[in-house]
Amino acid sequence: MNFDDIKNEWNAESPEGSKISTDMLKIKQAHTPIDKIRAKMKHEFFYQLFFLGFMALIPYFFGFSTTVNRVYLITYAITCGFTAYYFFKFYVFYKNSYDMSMDTRKNILWFYYEMKLNIELYKALTYIVAFISVGFLTAYLFIEKAWFFTSILGKLSPVYILLNCFTTILIIGAITELWAWFYYGKYLKQVKKVIDELDNE
Repeated sequence: MNFDDIKNEWNAESPEGSKISTDMLKIKQAHTPIDKIRAKMKHEFFYQLFFLGFMALIPYFFGFSTTVNRVYLITYAITCGFTAYYFFKFYVFYKNSYDMSMDTRKNILWFYYEMKLNIELYKALTYIVAFISVGFLTAYLFIEKAWFFTSILGKLSPVYILLNCFTTILIIGAITELWAWFYYGKYLKQVKKVIDELDNE
């Protein structure tokens, strides 16, 4: 092999090495939002535990009657059941995200899609808990304030009631979507940006 052949081979290998180092820089760049998401997940776990603990004390704060207390316990048990399932799924994902090295595009891609699924699960749990709470509030009004609640309902048209229900659903949906975006979505978008840059190389 003469000098020209060696020179051509060197030039051919150089861009590939450059591409690898660029890819590695981009992969390292993905670590920051991934680390932020992991930290948020950890905080979320403690927030949810605090919330469940606070919910357990609500009957003592408000002095519910025996009937309302039973309805509340059912509501609380259902909420704990859904939350426990969510905790389990989120915990498994959280642990698996640390088991993987996150040093390859494939691992980052895995994290991105799994996190997207977990965000959807997170939003579903928020909807469920919100509607269970609305259901309990309605039951409470029917049991404790039946005469007042019935008289108000009698004066309202069905269209007005439906519009209020629809508006409540929209408000719960908007708050849920915005909170999920604020808490996780913006960081996940940064991960997706790195994946897109790697795909375009």
